[in-house]
Amino acid sequence: MRFSVDVMNLDWNAVLAEQLDWQWRSHLRPRLDGLTDDEYFWEPVPGCWSLRRREVSAAPSSAGSGEFVWEFAYPQPEQPPVTTIAWRLGHLIAAVFAERNASHFGGPPADLHSFEYAGTASRALNQLDDAYNTWIKGVRGLGADGLLRPCGPAEGPYADYPLAELVLHINREALHHGAEIALLRDLYRWKGTDSHAL
Repeated sequence: MRFSVDVMNLDWNAVLAEQLDWQWRSHLRPRLDGLTDDEYFWEPVPGCWSLRRREVSAAPSSAGSGEFVWEFAYPQPEQPPVTTIAWRLGHLIAAVFAERNASHFGGPPADLHSFEYAGTASRALNQLDDAYNTWIKGVRGLGADGLLRPCGPAEGPYADYPLAELVLHINREALHHGAEIALLRDLYRWKGTDSHAL
């Protein structure tokens, strides 16, 4: 049996939103349930970038307005350090969702430097849920015309690209960082065990 799709009448807005939202609801967000502070800050190798208290961060650069800062370097090193779950969640929350929510969907002002990063896993998950819910609601509300609208100056060199391109980019960012976080949770769970004994 052949499945045929009427591409001329396909609801691209729904397709783009569902590409991320189905994965989010079915796989990624449930994988974050029960995240502990120990996991959140766990460093699987020496020299990780993470979220750290401002006074102890030794990274070349850091961003954040609160007690905890997000570590980075610019330009990025040829071989950047491994990053913790806290770092990856901070990136997803602030740079992937919150900045774009502010630029495109009426969210509060947000950028890497002014964002107040979470010092606990539970607060980070609350921030993530809020940022994601604003993002997906905004995407679902774009409609066909909204997807074709230019991104505008907030997206720098991509200002003339249609918002559909930004939605695809954010989908990729959320899915690949989500997979990295899920893998780190798996590694944390198995750390210190003898895998040959299984």
